[in-house]
Amino acid sequence: MAHGVLGLMPPLRSRLNASKIRLLLLCGGTEQHRSPATRSERGFSSVQGSQDGPGESSSEDHVTVHFINRDGERLTTTAKEGQSLLEVVVNHNLAIDGFGACEGTLACSTCHLIFDKDTFQKLGAISDEELDMLDLAYGLTDTSRLGCQVCVKKSMDGVTVRVPMDVSDMRKQLEVGKQSKQ
Repeated sequence: MAHGVLGLMPPLRSRLNASKIRLLLLCGGTEQHRSPATRSERGFSSVQGSQDGPGESSSEDHVTVHFINRDGERLTTTAKEGQSLLEVVVNHNLAIDGFGACEGTLACSTCHLIFDKDTFQKLGAISDEELDMLDLAYGLTDTSRLGCQVCVKKSMDGVTVRVPMDVSDMRKQLEVGKQSKQ
């Protein structure tokens, strides 16, 4: 059994790396390695260089993005053009529970977002891999996309996206299983 599971690791690792490369190419970023996260940091390895340092960028380079959270709370932040919406949530530490479990590798649907029809029609094409992951998303709509696959553009300034009421997050199911065994 263990040998069979170990045999699956190289293809899985290869697919995750390929998905990460697609995300970098999609948003036009370049990957830089980070040091491992400490306990106080969020355990997410995103494309670095997305956050501004002092004096690196002006407010003209930023786009305002509004997220309507599951509880109806409106979260407003700014994003740089080229960042994925997943990076925006993570880099600004927005309180959206369970968002981005696979760190943008197209291996889950926890960054599922719902757009208004006009905005949705202006977004780029949806890949087959994204469609496959969206099939697993709760609350799927005709205007659903994954936040890891949607890159911020200047034309999106002031956009409002809605986080679905529920999320398919295996981490929660694992926590429930651990608690029931105790």
